[in-house]
Amino acid sequence: MITLKVNGQERKFEAEDDTPLLWALREDLGLTGTKFGCGAGLCGACTVHVDGEAMRSCQVPVNMAQGRAITTIEGLGSGEQLHEVQAAWVAAQVPQCGYCQSGMIMAVAALLKANPHPDPAAIRAGLTNLCRCGTYPRIVQAIAQVTAKA
Repeated sequence: MITLKVNGQERKFEAEDDTPLLWALREDLGLTGTKFGCGAGLCGACTVHVDGEAMRSCQVPVNMAQGRAITTIEGLGSGEQLHEVQAAWVAAQVPQCGYCQSGMIMAVAALLKANPHPDPAAIRAGLTNLCRCGTYPRIVQAIAQVTAKA
């Protein structure tokens, strides 16, 4: 039996210790906002927060996630209130296909928590998620909206 604290709630399910956190979130817990992209930790579509740090959930076995606070895109905002990054995403009309967006938003939220006023070099260094649609200029615009308010 695996026990995880996800989005503030303790959740229990059956899984092998080496099951990737991504599959536990999607298949066992029904949290499908976290996407499968490459499965190799390269694209970032599966990014979640583990103890507040952005991590590629396809590379984290569930046994390593036990006892740690996991936040998915579903738990980033609070109820009907969007997280400031989500609100900026909407305002800047960032998504095209949208597939990478939950992971991208999670990565940006962690980046801005660690560095509330990143310069362009810090954004490039801290944001390694991939967007096949190339919405990077709008992503930078959304980050600028959040940092202008901070």
